[in-house]
Amino acid sequence: MKAEVIKLDASPAGSIELDDAIFGLEPRADILHRVVRWQRAKAQAGTHSVLGKSDVSYSTKKIYRQKGTGGARHGSKKAPIFRHGGVYKGPTPRSHAHDLNKKFRALGLKHALSSKATTGNLIVIEDIALTEAKTALLAKAVKELGWKRVLVIDGAEINENFAKAARNLEGVDVLPSIGANVYDILKRDTLVITKAGVEALEARLK
Repeated sequence: MKAEVIKLDASPAGSIELDDAIFGLEPRADILHRVVRWQRAKAQAGTHSVLGKSDVSYSTKKIYRQKGTGGARHGSKKAPIFRHGGVYKGPTPRSHAHDLNKKFRALGLKHALSSKATTGNLIVIEDIALTEAKTALLAKAVKELGWKRVLVIDGAEINENFAKAARNLEGVDVLPSIGANVYDILKRDTLVITKAGVEALEARLK
């Protein structure tokens, strides 16, 4: 499939041929869902923790005599049925990550890229080189281009001036091609990829 290429000042810069096996697939929600779920599970901290019966701080002295109270027999104030007692089978620190093979993850990325291309939210830009790292200049360019919630993917390395200028700009996120992922692509309204980024992604996903 062919896509128009623009410059940062919105002027045309020719066209580029995009690989249909990467940008021309019919997006499948089930594949995207599985990859996003894998990403979010892997990112989850898993630091939730409660005190169990052996963790709470109480005396181990028997709380009242075994017989004659007319109530149930108890030996420990740490039991879960008592106030401030330990929690029974409560959450403990653990990893929420689960496995997803590389081929499926790559397939998910292809479907994410294709979803942006299919909906017309994929923009190919010649490059993102800036002469100086000025947020005001980039903000003006972004406004003129009509970008609001946008993810910019560059080649192997991000242009340093562009990265600095975009750092304090709300709604603009920048990633190198190796950092391109399904969640970040779907999270933004518009996906902007440089020509170098397209080449790097096609080489990565071939």
